[in-house]
Amino acid sequence: MIPPARRRALLRSGLCLCCLPRFSFATDSASLQEVAPGVFVRRGPDAEASAANQNGIANIGFIIGRDAVLVFDAGGSLTDGRWLRAQIRQRTERPIRYVVMSHGHPDHCFGVSAFDADQPVVMGHQRLHAALQTRGPYYRQRLVAVLGEAAVGRLVMPTQEIGPAGAEIDLGERRLRCTAHGAAHTDCDLSLQDLATGLLLPSDLLFVGRVPVLDGSLKGWLRESQAPLATGAAQAVPGHGPAVVPLATALAEQTRYLTRLRDETRSAIAEGSTLESAIAGVARSERSRWSLFDDYHGRNVTQAYKELEWE
Repeated sequence: MIPPARRRALLRSGLCLCCLPRFSFATDSASLQEVAPGVFVRRGPDAEASAANQNGIANIGFIIGRDAVLVFDAGGSLTDGRWLRAQIRQRTERPIRYVVMSHGHPDHCFGVSAFDADQPVVMGHQRLHAALQTRGPYYRQRLVAVLGEAAVGRLVMPTQEIGPAGAEIDLGERRLRCTAHGAAHTDCDLSLQDLATGLLLPSDLLFVGRVPVLDGSLKGWLRESQAPLATGAAQAVPGHGPAVVPLATALAEQTRYLTRLRDETRSAIAEGSTLESAIAGVARSERSRWSLFDDYHGRNVTQAYKELEWE
């Protein structure tokens, strides 16, 4: 486990560890749920990166169509990705043709290299390549320090970039809509919707139970929070939290936190509060509602303060 002082130092240096794991790594098939017909999700624990969990902290999974399989977020390490691939092979021999990278945080993207032999199309936001070029080597260095070289895997870049027009993916009698979002959780967020079931897979655009992590734009995230409701989806698979949740309820909880973060940060700035004072006071009423609040809320206030200070 990363000592608290070391964890805070990593956060101050800019490494989004929510986005790095303390609970045991899920290695049995019981940790995988079929949340809709042909849609399988592994819930990640609310934890930080450790050798015990191999950075397997994000909700990851796959969708089986008539002709092919799509992986949505391949896990937080080579070990995590290999576990996911083995789970797919226990259920189908259909080719794994697509791996979707929802954004560039390490718990969602370092498992992609486990699928090298499948030669899938690796899909990502049009800004993901730049994000991974900038931060990827540092993320990998920090993961190697926690997990060891053999467990981490290589950094994989997208081979198909998704722009504002989005894209549709056909798995054979099963189509998925892929949407590229404006800056929100990060500046390179993708979401998926399974058109066969209506299920929405927004990844880290939606946090449930675990405090949201701001690494893009607070105002943008609040704008993009309207997009999931416009899909008509009733159920969603968050990036962190239960494997499937009622969308409107979960989104309302997150929006309350983000709105309070915005409004109280604005008030602190207007009152001339220093950043340190803002961190100590802004949105503290939310503390009991979210796990890992003390680990990430201060960083969120810092990001919000920087964004709102000159508006």
